[in-house]
Amino acid sequence: MANRAVRSSTLVAALTAPVLLLGTATAVAAPGFPPGRQLTIETVSNPRPALVSGGQVLVRIVPAEKRVTVSANGHDVTSSFHAQPDGSLLGLVTGLRDGANDLSARTGPGQWAHLRVTNHPITGPVFSGAQQLPFYCETTAFGLPAASQPFCGAPTQVSYQYRTTAGAFAPLADPAARPADLATATVGGHAVPYVVRVERGTIDRAVYEMAALYDGAPSPVAPEGGWNGKLVYTFGGGCNAGYHQGSSTGGVVNDLFLARGYAVASSTLNVLDTNCSPIISAEAAMMVKEHFVETYGPVAHTIGWGGSGGAIQQYDIAENYPGIVDGIIPGVSFPDPLSTGGPVSDCRLLERYFAGPGASFTAAQKQAVAGFGSYDTCVSWDKTFASRATATGSCNAAIPVAARWDPVTNPRGVKCNSNEQLVNQLGRDPKTGFVRSPLDTTGVQYGLNALTAGTITAAQFADLNAAIGGLDYTGTPVPQRIAADPKALDAVYADDLVNSASQGLRETPIIDQRTDLDFAGFGNDIHTTEWSYVMRQRLLRANGTAGNQVIIENHPTAAEAGAASAYELDAMDRWLTAIDADRSHRGRRQKVLANRPGDLGDGCYLSAASRITEKLTYPASGQCGAQYPVAANTRMVAGEGLALDVLKCRLKPLDFRDYPVTFTAADRQRLRAAFPGGVCDYRRPGIGQRPPIGTWLSYGDERTGTTSPTPPR
Repeated sequence: MANRAVRSSTLVAALTAPVLLLGTATAVAAPGFPPGRQLTIETVSNPRPALVSGGQVLVRIVPAEKRVTVSANGHDVTSSFHAQPDGSLLGLVTGLRDGANDLSARTGPGQWAHLRVTNHPITGPVFSGAQQLPFYCETTAFGLPAASQPFCGAPTQVSYQYRTTAGAFAPLADPAARPADLATATVGGHAVPYVVRVERGTIDRAVYEMAALYDGAPSPVAPEGGWNGKLVYTFGGGCNAGYHQGSSTGGVVNDLFLARGYAVASSTLNVLDTNCSPIISAEAAMMVKEHFVETYGPVAHTIGWGGSGGAIQQYDIAENYPGIVDGIIPGVSFPDPLSTGGPVSDCRLLERYFAGPGASFTAAQKQAVAGFGSYDTCVSWDKTFASRATATGSCNAAIPVAARWDPVTNPRGVKCNSNEQLVNQLGRDPKTGFVRSPLDTTGVQYGLNALTAGTITAAQFADLNAAIGGLDYTGTPVPQRIAADPKALDAVYADDLVNSASQGLRETPIIDQRTDLDFAGFGNDIHTTEWSYVMRQRLLRANGTAGNQVIIENHPTAAEAGAASAYELDAMDRWLTAIDADRSHRGRRQKVLANRPGDLGDGCYLSAASRITEKLTYPASGQCGAQYPVAANTRMVAGEGLALDVLKCRLKPLDFRDYPVTFTAADRQRLRAAFPGGVCDYRRPGIGQRPPIGTWLSYGDERTGTTSPTPPR
């Protein structure tokens, strides 16, 4: 696979700004628009005209009092445009060629508008860079015909389902039929038949799905009567290497959304276990959303939804590709894949250590060294996700065994290391053939807090840090500590792959949906609560406030989860609706902070029928803190701060006066050998840490050349 690591923020900023050439004649006011408003033409299905895909785009023209003539690449397309209630014209322009296309509108002598639109193939890429090869197709998992590499395209299929009065979805052959057990949905205060149109096809090499209540054939210029004009975009969990299309999406046939009139969309590349790249996920979501708008019409706002890896995608897309989702509801969240990778690899190393030289550590000592509410969380990380750092330990079944990497028989084979999805950002190490890694344990003092608290002895601390070892580039345990690749570190921070919360997130409404899995019998779960507060700390540090992030905790029961989900969806919709209606001159960030609903704030559920609102803190306090205690993780109890954004620490000299214990001469010698360059100094920024270079970064579209790549790292 070609290594094109491109960070062309200046280029993308120039490309994505609408090119608008206005005539010199005075514009004639149109109904619904202020006098003197000049003629404009803008893309609606993708507000960034340089990033359009699929050969078509929904376009709006305002004002439109006089007769308007619209052309695309010199061809008259006026008949595609239809008057809207606000006085504008809306039309789907089709037949765009790959690359540059010119759209123009005229209302008479001297008044005209022009827009340059850059179209990309529906198979992608648009901005994510070189696509993975090989890429194994899984269209048949969705009932679509078998597809061929490398694009895995399949014809679009539409099917119908209905909601029964018994509370289940059932297939419906004829959408005009009205079964005796057909339920109703309520949209805008009106009851409508609960019949759902489900569309499946392929976009950006992924299988996409979208669902909405059916009220006749959808049209982009005449909205569905059963649709509330809003979209929920769902994201799935996990984190893995890719090289296959995926057999599931974030899910679209969901009563919570559909019963309220929302449309729902997702794709297989929006499941992080299929694709552990928030950049690729952002591209897929942008393209699928564009197709949705070209099918159903303009969207008032888009709400992100999904847990675990689905939360990572929401946080990272809102941060680096703002506007794809307008508000996010991440569940059991993590901030990004790379921040999470440190504790995951730590747990693999700790499991190996405790099974060997550290076998004498008690359960309480293991828990103190790991930092989690239960050491079982570390066991679970090792069993379920540490394999993602290996060469082939997590390969999906869709990838043939014969195609997988082997150092002797197939050195160019597929590597199932989750960093493979980030090759366009991190680059590939020419010595190993693996993607450069930012993973680092140099100077990390494992068990530091446990030593300070007296939970482990000086001898145990010395032995732990002397014997912990590391992982090589294949994920194999080795005696040496792990050292990050400097070029990877540079890319990680410049491209905001460790989410700094300093860009799009500062202007995004966030309801962090924290189903508590730390305790109460779920102590072996990896989705620990401290990660919600990690993101809050980053928001606070970058912006001085985290007022746009609300954390709501609930117990892991169906009743509480259901009550929390319904409330959070409604609250987010009210929040975004108020922002949409805010016509003040305040900036987006100020509007987000000012329009948060009065009843929406931090809090927790004491039961499905009882939600309290109180400020949540780390460490936990108050009523919610008593119900939902929050623990730590391996890096926090090794001395790192709550922001957890230091991948490679700066070092300070090993000074035995810093410890509240006395080490023997032998222990001192072992610690000096373990930390030859010193120990982590978390009072200073990490190596390579810097502000990100901007949003909407492009990594090239090398296949069509419509987005120019720059030389690789």
